[in-house]
Amino acid sequence: MAKYEKSAEAIAALSPEEYHVTQQSGTERPGTGKLLSNKEPGIYVDIVSGEPLFASADKYESGCGWPSFTKPIDNVTEHHDASLGMVRTEVRSKHGDSHLGHVFPDGPPDRGGLRYCINSASLRFVHRDDMQAEGYGDYIDQVEDVA
Repeated sequence: MAKYEKSAEAIAALSPEEYHVTQQSGTERPGTGKLLSNKEPGIYVDIVSGEPLFASADKYESGCGWPSFTKPIDNVTEHHDASLGMVRTEVRSKHGDSHLGHVFPDGPPDRGGLRYCINSASLRFVHRDDMQAEGYGDYIDQVEDVA
C-alpha cells in the first residue's frame, strides 16, 4: 500500500487557486473547475498527497457547478463547518488534510442520497489507462467503462 502524505514539495507545486482551496479551505468559482465536465473513466486523487478519493463510477452531474460524487472510495474525513453563517459538513482528505469541499444530503436517492460537492482544484484525475502505472491498480475494479 502506498504512503500518502502532505509534503512541502507538493504544497510548493500548487497553483494559487489550488493552494487557496486545499490549504485555506477556499472554494473555486462554480462552473469553472477543470474536472467539472470530465466523463473519462478513472479516479480522482488528492492533488497534494495523491491519496485516492473518488471513482468516476460515482461521479454525476448535479447541476451545482462543482464535480459531484455519490460516495468516496476512501481517505475522506468529515468535519463540522459553521463558517459563512451556515452549518455544513466539510470534506477533507485523510492523509493530506486538503480541503476538498462539502457533503450534502440531496444526492440521488437511489445511490445513497449524498452529494459530495468537490472543488476541481483539490483533485488530480488519473485515467483508467494510467492507473496501474501510477500505483492505483488496486482501484481499477471501481472504475467503469464510460461511454
